[in-house]
Amino acid sequence: MAALNFGIATTNVNSASGFRSRPKFNQRKSTIVCIGWDPEGILAPPSGGHIARQRFRKSIEKDSDAREAFERQVREEKERLQALRESREVPDTPKKLIEYFLDTETQNFEFEIARMRPRLNEEFFSEIKSELGEIRFAVNKTPAMEDRLVELETLEKAIREGKEAYDKMQDDLTKAKENLTKILTSKDVKATLLDMVERNEINRTLLTLLDENISSAHGANQTQAAQFMEKLRGAVLKYITV
Repeated sequence: MAALNFGIATTNVNSASGFRSRPKFNQRKSTIVCIGWDPEGILAPPSGGHIARQRFRKSIEKDSDAREAFERQVREEKERLQALRESREVPDTPKKLIEYFLDTETQNFEFEIARMRPRLNEEFFSEIKSELGEIRFAVNKTPAMEDRLVELETLEKAIREGKEAYDKMQDDLTKAKENLTKILTSKDVKATLLDMVERNEINRTLLTLLDENISSAHGANQTQAAQFMEKLRGAVLKYITV
């Protein structure tokens, strides 16, 4: 899966104001990033800059034992994070959902947008707009109210952009699944790939989906299927343009 990236800085609000001290969003635009053998982006990238990352990626691709160990590490960390994320109490009203997102750590924002996507509707955004209106038209604004105004404005922007990015990613993923099925069931893989290149259907989403299938095949001890898809991955890499 891809990851949404939101910057966060820390702010402290006087406890007497009634507002909790919490992370404060900034205005950085959300993006989706696809990462080789760590499609969830849950492990830190290797240190040392671009060259070190390139060497790390190539060593993982060439060394099946290293790749298997890395994939196992990714799976274990993913399971740990999944359990931690799902342990949070799910809010039952739009007002509580606002607080829920304001208390969400940056690295969990993508997960929570996906998890709460059905709840990110007009009722939710109307609740934000209602509170924004109350603060904007208040006669006497306190510093805490001004901080709350910035928080809510930035949260609304971040969630709208994140929701749009998530919906686009889901659409891309649906198309990638169709294309991967087309490749795997093709009698002439090379011809199918060339046809997909002409249609601009070879992309990072397809590669990430293929990586996940390879990982699943290894996890299920389906060695032959994994080896076939690894060869296919090499062919797909030659045509990646995006």
